[in-house]
This record gives sequence, structure tokens and C-alpha cells, in this order.
Amino acid sequence: MTSFDWSVIWAAMPSLMEGTKLTIQITLLGLIGGTIIGFLTGVITTYVRVQVTGRSVLAAVATLIVLYILARLSSWIDASLPDGTPGWAWPLIQLLIAIAVLWRLARFIPIALSFLSQVYILVIRGTPIVVQVMFIYFAVPLIFGWRIEAVPAAIFTLIINSGAYIAEIVRGALQSVPKGLKEAGEAMGLPFWKILAYIIGPVALRRMIPAMGNQCIISLKDSSLFIVIGVAELTRQGQEIIASNFRSVEIWGAVAVIYLILTGFIALTLKFVEHRTQIV
Repeated sequence: MTSFDWSVIWAAMPSLMEGTKLTIQITLLGLIGGTIIGFLTGVITTYVRVQVTGRSVLAAVATLIVLYILARLSSWIDASLPDGTPGWAWPLIQLLIAIAVLWRLARFIPIALSFLSQVYILVIRGTPIVVQVMFIYFAVPLIFGWRIEAVPAAIFTLIINSGAYIAEIVRGALQSVPKGLKEAGEAMGLPFWKILAYIIGPVALRRMIPAMGNQCIISLKDSSLFIVIGVAELTRQGQEIIASNFRSVEIWGAVAVIYLILTGFIALTLKFVEHRTQIV
């Protein structure tokens, strides 16, 4: 039976701390971006209601086909321009046409955004985060020719993944606020953004804190899955250390304790925030 050797942990601590710093960086940036996307998406899906039916899906598919045809037509026109045409002429014409179309169809933009938001939430919540990060890291460069480094790919994946779940947290919190508050703000003549910021928002924020805390902890633990693309976060550092010294009990124990410290800090911080914002 192998005895527990504390010196192994102390020797591995510098590498584990490097992995911990990268884990915190990925989680923090991912949650900041995910919160922004989730808030905007949650507000849109709450207040711009679009039923995802067979008819709306067919309309969306038809729109995508039209956009694809227009993109191919634009490329053909660009390649067919006579010699001597200024390079800025056709892009400027495209920009003016796009502005004119958006202005003419402005009333449909919120509906389109709501539909796309619901599709985004459906796709992200319906696929594992490992599949998402591998698609972004391996497939996107093949499709678009973009080279994506491992850490940016991990951060971007965590942004879009947490954003979908945070959007549902925001939507649930907003829908739990009594409709009378919104109607009272409208009766006072306040614009929607002021109603959201000063009346509905503070009430909804208190109700989403527990769920947001849970999402923060989940995102922190999900960062360990980025080991599949070689990100040197905490779990990857532990794996590499074990490959060199074969002391799995000590190293995995240390990794588990570090994760417990991080998740405990998040839980205590959000408990403090929840206590400070509760209505007595």
C-alpha cells in the first residue's frame, strides 16, 4: 500500500497554481461575456415573443436561402466589375443597400432577433460543451480558414455556452416579476429601458442570484473539459504531473481541494450578495 506523501503536493504546487490561474481566467472571461449575451438574449426572448412553429422555421430557412443567394450574387457582381472600378465602390453600394433594407424592414428586426435567440439557446443547450469546443477549435478553421488558439477557443466556447443558460435564468427571473410593475412604469410614461433598469431589474436580480451562483460553479467545473484541446488549466496540469511522477492520489487530491476552494469562494460570495440584497 502506497503511503501519502505531502512533499509531492508541495513540489507540484507551482504547476498547479499556474493551472489554477488559467482556470480562473477562462472562467471569469467566459462568465463576463456569457452574462452580457445571456442578459440581452433573455430580455429579447422575454419581451419579444415569437412562437417557434413549423411556419416560422420554414420562413427562417427561406430567409437564409435568400441571404445565401444574395451573397453569391454579390460575389459574382464583384468579380464582374470592369477594370478601373475603385475598390471601395462596390462595398459602399453594398453598405447602402444593407442600410436601406434594414430601415425598410426595421419592424421585423426584433422578431428576427427573438427567433434567432431561441434557436441559439436550443442549439447550445442541446449539445455537450465538449462537442462545442471541439467544433470551434477543429471544425471552424477548416470551414472558414481561421486559426484559433486553444485558450481563446475555450473562452469563446464558455461564453456562448454559459450565455445560453444565463439567458434562461434571466428570462425566468423577468417572468417572475409581477406584470403590474411594468404597467405602473408605462403609466408613468417611462421608456422601456428605464422600466427595466429601475423597476423590473432590481427585483429580478434578487431572484436570479441563486441560479447565477449555480451557473458560475458549473462554468468553473466545465473549464476542466477543455483538456480535450490541450488547454493547460488545472486538470491538465494535474494530469501532466501524474504522467511524470505517477502519484495520482496526492495530485488528484490536491486538484480536488483547489476546485473545492474555488467553488466555495463563489458560493460564499454569492451568499453574501444575496444577503445584502434581500428585502427585509
